[in-house]
Amino acid sequence: MNIKNLSILGSTGSIGAQTLDIVRRFPERFRVTALSAGSNADLMARQVREFNPLFVSMSDLAAAEKLEKLLPDFEGSISAGPGGAIEAAVHPQADFVVSAIVGAAGIEPTYAAIKAGKTVALANKETMVAAGRIISDAVKETSAPLLPVDSEHSAIFQCLQGSAGNLIHKIYLTSSGGPFRTWDAARISKATLADALAHPVWNMGRKVTIDSSTMMNKGLEVIEARWLFDIAPSEIQIVVHPGSLVHSMVQFADGSIIAQAGAPDMRSPIAYAMSWPERLPLDFNAFNPLDKGRWEFFPPDAERFPCWRLAYDALDMGDYYPAVLNAANEVAVQAFLDGDISYTQIAALNSAVLSLAFRDGVAQNANDIPAVLQIDAWARSAADDMIKTNSIP
Repeated sequence: MNIKNLSILGSTGSIGAQTLDIVRRFPERFRVTALSAGSNADLMARQVREFNPLFVSMSDLAAAEKLEKLLPDFEGSISAGPGGAIEAAVHPQADFVVSAIVGAAGIEPTYAAIKAGKTVALANKETMVAAGRIISDAVKETSAPLLPVDSEHSAIFQCLQGSAGNLIHKIYLTSSGGPFRTWDAARISKATLADALAHPVWNMGRKVTIDSSTMMNKGLEVIEARWLFDIAPSEIQIVVHPGSLVHSMVQFADGSIIAQAGAPDMRSPIAYAMSWPERLPLDFNAFNPLDKGRWEFFPPDAERFPCWRLAYDALDMGDYYPAVLNAANEVAVQAFLDGDISYTQIAALNSAVLSLAFRDGVAQNANDIPAVLQIDAWARSAADDMIKTNSIP
């Protein structure tokens, strides 16, 4: 059995920590070669002491200095600044990269790993959302395996194993509906931060939890699925499934549907990507369909949850308008977390920035990662301006 040498980008985040839990459970199969994170030096120090990587990076300079003080006996190298994640992604002794950085910051390191021919387990959906065509072309060029980690895309990937190239009729992306699934519009308009962070099923980071509550996460997943599986947006349908037991479904040309079901635990899709094409013997959250309640599915509501609809609009505008939507949403969610805008202004800001970008043709001619990052920067600036001038429609 060959040991996989892992580079984990975003190791101190939710997905990174759960990836390390899989490593902890299967030390005979995985070795940690490189770790990268943002500013959580204390947690990174604990991870380094336990897993002893060769290379560590912190994008925050002060955090890197603190990490050096916390690890006076560390024999590996510590990098400071945003370029460290790229160094971790292409580390010569890493053959498997887990891309778990949250947000657009994960685009360049993920692209670098693919160009270097690494196997990439992708948990950073923004990479495919903002630069899907570029990433898809790079995968074709290098033949680097790109394995989805998001539970929905992992489910689709699993459903397609052994499909022998049969024609896909439709992909169904399931959504829990979030904490506001049964709320009316008036109540949603008064939602607080605590309300939005109280997800009924999944335990996720703050940004992803807010995206789940607005259903923007599902819109971003539509865009990601379009590129990961080379399928038209019209063939991807969102369905609300409150139990979060069926993670996605694939319908084939004969009308048959294959679904992937399991307990709502992100360690399962992480482990599948890490061990693919094998399956690891996991001893947590075994799924029993007899004790989990009914499997119910409902159509999503675009009136109460307009964010997911914006994702289809962005795809209709062109390949790189999703980069505008993603950047605007990151700014909007952070502003809501900081108390600078109301909950319903998240969707309003996203829509306004996307409309402005389309009017001005901002994302018409992108063809490389620097151009995508320029689009990202433009959208962030536009969103910031609307917040500062209190001009969100």
